[in-house]
Amino acid sequence: MNSKFISICIPAYKRTHFLKRLLLSIQHQSYTNYEVIISDDSNDHSVEELLKDFNGKFEIKYFKNEQALGTPANWNHAISKATGEWIKLMHDDDWFSNEHSLEKFALATNNNNNKFIFSAYCNKTEITNDTEMMFFKKNLKTTILKNPLLLLAKNIIGPPSVTLFHNSIKDTYDEGLKWRVDIEYYIRNISKGIDFIYINEPLINVGVSESQVTNYCLNVPSVEIPEMYILLSKYGTSPLKNIMVYDAYWRILRNTHIHSKSKLESFGHTNWPAVIISMVELQSKFNQSTLRNGVISKTLMGISYIYNLIKSNL
Repeated sequence: MNSKFISICIPAYKRTHFLKRLLLSIQHQSYTNYEVIISDDSNDHSVEELLKDFNGKFEIKYFKNEQALGTPANWNHAISKATGEWIKLMHDDDWFSNEHSLEKFALATNNNNNKFIFSAYCNKTEITNDTEMMFFKKNLKTTILKNPLLLLAKNIIGPPSVTLFHNSIKDTYDEGLKWRVDIEYYIRNISKGIDFIYINEPLINVGVSESQVTNYCLNVPSVEIPEMYILLSKYGTSPLKNIMVYDAYWRILRNTHIHSKSKLESFGHTNWPAVIISMVELQSKFNQSTLRNGVISKTLMGISYIYNLIKSNL
């Protein structure tokens, strides 16, 4: 059998009501030159049972993990099984917004030699069904290509489900990360000179629910602080010369209540850069309610930024 053009890679874990919605949206696609790869981390057979409903509907390659790999190792495992020229990673709680979504991704692959494509998307809150359209500002493309580390300040690309990567990109998602996995992956690839194409149409619905990793990672010190250290180790402190990136690191420390060097070091590392220690020391002089005041926090952040520039800590 010839390889399909697009491999839709789905790291699954139990949530069959979400997975069924995704698979139905795949079944209804007008574009059909694809395969579906499912890497199942579940400790039961619920996913496998669900797939029986889709026998003969489209090509599915199913892999049951004897032991749960976790995020993002399960993403990497699914991708490693793909044979398509392009990789479409899809989280099981996301789904295609209409029957032409995959076709529009496929058409975008004809544009130059770009190996990274992403689209606008729609956040859909599961309980309330609220929607929020998310668009990438096209005028930011040159800025991001020049300084991809600005994505540390804000993920303006979106989650992995909105992306399409060429299979020649052999980088895997960093399994040492859990929260900023996608951002670091984008930064790493754009930093290598990989250009991107943006489709200015919401082609993906992103499910927003209590089971998302966001709820287990955002502002959680045991996740945020070790990941901050990993990012600093990979990319150094020079990105903090951009005040937007500086502010992002400032907010992580503020929101995780890291008010002393000893607290910072309690997460396993003692060789923190001087600029981070400086931020912590300044924040330690103020109570949390004061730091939560937007105007005061921005002012203090600005003072900290200028001080560290003068001290050559950046």
